[in-house]
Amino acid sequence: MDKNSVTGFILIAVILFGFTFYQSKQGRKYDELQAQQDSIALVQRLEQEAARLASDSVTVATVLPDGTIAESAASAPAQAIYKDASLEQAHNADAQQVVLSNSKIDLTLSSFGAQPVSVMVKDYFNYDSTALYIFKEGGCTFSASVYTGEYIRTQDFNFQIAERTDSSVVFRLPFSDGGYIEQSYLLHEDSYLVDNALSFVGMSSIPRNVSSIDLDYSVIIPRMEKGYKNEAQYSKLDFYQEGDKKPVEIGRSRNGSKRINSRVSWFAFQQQFFSAIVRAKDQFASGDFDLSFYSQDDESHNLMACSAKMRADFRPGQDVTIPFEMYFGPNHYKTLKALDQKYEKIIPLGGSLVGWFTKYVIIPMFDFFHRFVANYGIIILLMTLVIKLVVLPFTYKSYASSAKMAALKPEIEKINARYPKQEDAMKKQQATMALYNKAGASPMGGCLPMLLTFPILWAMFRFFPASIELRQQSFLWAHDLSTYDSIVDFGTLVPLIGDHLSLFALLMAFTMWIYSKMTMSGQSASNDPNTQSMQFMSVWMMPIMMFFICNSLSAALSYYYLLSQLISMLEIWIIRKFVIKPEAVLAKVKAAEGKPVKKSKFMQRLEEAQKLQEQQMRQQQKNRR
Repeated sequence: MDKNSVTGFILIAVILFGFTFYQSKQGRKYDELQAQQDSIALVQRLEQEAARLASDSVTVATVLPDGTIAESAASAPAQAIYKDASLEQAHNADAQQVVLSNSKIDLTLSSFGAQPVSVMVKDYFNYDSTALYIFKEGGCTFSASVYTGEYIRTQDFNFQIAERTDSSVVFRLPFSDGGYIEQSYLLHEDSYLVDNALSFVGMSSIPRNVSSIDLDYSVIIPRMEKGYKNEAQYSKLDFYQEGDKKPVEIGRSRNGSKRINSRVSWFAFQQQFFSAIVRAKDQFASGDFDLSFYSQDDESHNLMACSAKMRADFRPGQDVTIPFEMYFGPNHYKTLKALDQKYEKIIPLGGSLVGWFTKYVIIPMFDFFHRFVANYGIIILLMTLVIKLVVLPFTYKSYASSAKMAALKPEIEKINARYPKQEDAMKKQQATMALYNKAGASPMGGCLPMLLTFPILWAMFRFFPASIELRQQSFLWAHDLSTYDSIVDFGTLVPLIGDHLSLFALLMAFTMWIYSKMTMSGQSASNDPNTQSMQFMSVWMMPIMMFFICNSLSAALSYYYLLSQLISMLEIWIIRKFVIKPEAVLAKVKAAEGKPVKKSKFMQRLEEAQKLQEQQMRQQQKNRR
C-alpha cells in the first residue's frame, strides 16, 4: 500500500469519526421530535387495529346435548390505544353538551374535545327566516395537540365538567399522574365575546424540551344570504399581525391558503355580515391558513370551509394558562371598533383615502339620519341630497360649461364646415378653443366633478354591500337592500345577467343612458373616430356594463346611483333652463369678436403645435419636389 492510499484511508476515517460525532449530537436534539412522530404513527396504527378488532369476532363452538355443534360469535377484547389509563377511559366516555346563553348568542359546547359545537346569533335570521348559525353542529373543530409522553389531541377525549354556571363552564381532562388539561369558557353578559383559557396543570408528563402546542381551529360556515355571488364576494379569511395597518385577506369568492412563520395577533373567519374571530392574548407564534368555497349548488347549503392551524408558545415545567378571546357576531363597525383590537378593519370600506371618507363622513351621517328616520330607503335619499349639495359649488362650474357648449353648438357646426379637411384638424381645434374661450366654456370642465364624485361613488360601492344595517331592510319592491332586488327570476343561470333581473339596476342603467345623452347633447357631431368612440362608450357601453355589474349587487347601491343621476339631471336641466341662456352666450361671443382674447396656456401650446405641424408639412412638400 503506497503513501497516498494510507493518507486517503486516514482522511476517510477522520471524516467518518467527525460525521458520527456530529450525528450523535444532532440526534439528541431530534430524539423528542422522533418520539412525537413515532407516537402519532402508533396512535394511527392502534386506531386502525381497534377498528378492525371491533369489527372482527371470535367463533366459539358449543356441543349441544344432542351432539350437534352450535357456533356463536364473541367480540375480541379491545386493545388500549393510549398508555395513560385515564386518557383511555376519557377516549371511550360519552359526551355531554353545555349551552351558554346571553341576550346576544347561544354557544353550545361539547365535553368531547371541550370545544364549541354551534353558535346561534340572536336578533338576526337567515334570508329564509330560519335561525342564523355562524356554524352548526358538526361544522367546528377546536383542538390542541401536545406531546405528553405520547402525542394527544384534545378533540379525541371526553373532558369532565368541573364547574358550570349559566355563563361559564370548565372542562378538565385528568391524567393518571394527577395532572390535567383544562378548557374554560366565559360568555360575557350582553356581548358577543367569549373568554377561553387553555391550561396545563401539574403536567409533569410533558417533556421540558417541548416548547409549543399546536391548535387546530376549523369551521364550516353556512350560507345566510339571498345571493350566493354577492355573499361569496364579501366573505373571506383575515389575519392580523401586531403593528400592521390592516389585516391580510384571503379569499373573496376564491380559494386560498397562506403560511405565516411570524407572530399573529388574531384571525377571522368572515362571512359577508358575521364573523368568528379568535385572538391569542399573548399572540400566536405562527399560523397556517386555508379557505375553500363550496359550490353554489351545494346540497348542505354551505358557503365556505375555513381552517387555521396555529402554534402557541408553551412553557414546560410549570402550570401555565394560554388565554384566548373569541368573537361570534355581526360585522358591525361600531361594535367591532369598541373592542379596540382593530377587528373593524375586516369590514371592506375602501382604501386609505376612500376608507377615511367612509369612516368619518358616510357612517356618521348614516347613523345621524337613523336617529330620526326608520326607513333606510329614505335615509339613503337624504344622504344623497346632502352629498349632492356639498359638491354643488364644484359641479356647478362644470354644468354651466356644459350648458354653454350646448348653446354654442350652431357656431361649432360652422367651424366644422369651414375646416372639413383632415389636414385642417389643428386649425379647427384652434378655432373651437378660441370660441370656447370667448364664451367662457371649458371642454375639460367635466373632469372636475368626475374627480370629486368618483371617490364618493367608490365609497358607496364599498359601504352598502358591507353595511349590516341594511341587511333585511325593505324599501319599495326590494325586500332586502343589502342584496339584489329581483322582479324576474329566470330559474336558470343566464350568461352575464345571472338567474334574475334587478329593477333598481335596470332603472339605474336607463337613467345613466339619459344622463349621458344630456351631457353629450352639447357636443356637435364629429367625423373623428376617437370622438365617436368616446361618445359610444359613454352613452351605450357604460350603462350596459353598469347594469351587468349591479344586477347581482346590493339594491341600496343601485338605488343610490339612480338617485345621484336623477339629481344630476335635474341640476343640468335647471342650469340650462334658467341660469345659462343660449342667446346670452351667443351675444357674449359676438361682443368679443374683434377684441383680443387672453390666451390660455393650453391655447398657446395648441398654436405652437399648429405652427410645428405647418413647418413639417412645408418641409415634406419640399422633399417631394
